[in-house]
Amino acid sequence: MEPSQKNRRLQSLDALRGFDMLWIIGFEGMVHGMSQATGWPVMNWLSAELHHSPWNGFTIYDLIFPLFIFVSGVSMPFSFGKKLEGALINIKTVKNGIYRSLIKRTIILILLGMIVNKSQHILVYDQMRFASVLGRIALSCFFAALIYLNSGFRWQIFWFLIILFGYWALMEWVPVPGFGAGVLTPEGNLASYLDREYLPGKVLREVYDPEGLLSTIPAIGTALLGIFTGRFLRYSSPGLNHLKKSFIMICSGFFFLGIGLLWNNVFPINKNMWTSSFVIYTGGWSLLLLGLFYLIIDAWGLKKWSVFLVWIGTNSILIYLLSHGVFDFQYTSDFLFSGLINLSPERWHFFWLNSGILLMQLVFLRYLYKKKLFWKI
Repeated sequence: MEPSQKNRRLQSLDALRGFDMLWIIGFEGMVHGMSQATGWPVMNWLSAELHHSPWNGFTIYDLIFPLFIFVSGVSMPFSFGKKLEGALINIKTVKNGIYRSLIKRTIILILLGMIVNKSQHILVYDQMRFASVLGRIALSCFFAALIYLNSGFRWQIFWFLIILFGYWALMEWVPVPGFGAGVLTPEGNLASYLDREYLPGKVLREVYDPEGLLSTIPAIGTALLGIFTGRFLRYSSPGLNHLKKSFIMICSGFFFLGIGLLWNNVFPINKNMWTSSFVIYTGGWSLLLLGLFYLIIDAWGLKKWSVFLVWIGTNSILIYLLSHGVFDFQYTSDFLFSGLINLSPERWHFFWLNSGILLMQLVFLRYLYKKKLFWKI
């Protein structure tokens, strides 16, 4: 019988969260720089994949956001479960404390998301963008947590299905003024219409916001899928060891990929609308990645290679904020390393500039990790 996962932090989960964030804190720029400098076909392909799909379709870059929400969902049964199992008689008091913490975290993330949006008219209502990446993370995880804390597993599955099929029904059958029902274009879909009509402030893409109102609902499904996975990882029995858990997650990942591709034929995989097929398809990739990380790190015990990812994963929100406008890493990298960068051919400058950006962030994150300084909301 393997050691219980109930009270042990999973390094594979922190590493996967760090791997997810790695792409948007500097490594993305290194890939683009390598593509420009070398012209290698594989780097050109990867560079092209590090852009969002214009509308329908899927790229590697489209996975970064839902993977983060999925990982956040996986962590909930670990963080909440430990508190609830230790509560025994005072479970209501413990739950009330969790609710207060959830509400506080949600409000703070929404406000931080508005700051990251970098509105030049921060005090002008109709020029402010209220929707944000951090706001969607906050809201999707908040409502998924409420479902987890207040319903049994069967009801959680029920809510998951209602969210995905209900969203599909709304998008297909509710008519949009001037377009009708089931028009899944940027202008004509129901989620875009509701963003234009009811989303406070301004929308990011003029006719819709990729982090808008209605499209946040299926993102709750992404978080719930992570919760189901976290429940599974916490479960221990004599016949279910690390290897079997890895195998089950990987097989489940392929299954979800297949279902997502089938659903794509009638409800396109689309990040901007966060379609139900997008939830299932990205859930498949998330399960595959977590299964592989869990296999390598927890089942095989190969942990040292992932330490730098853990540095990122344990302070993921902090480094996201710093790298998205709070601190100018690009200016600092150019100031510190321009002399060395200029020694290389000009076509390599962008690569080395972004290498400096990532190096500075890793040094900073390593310092925080060694000092056990973790910024939690």
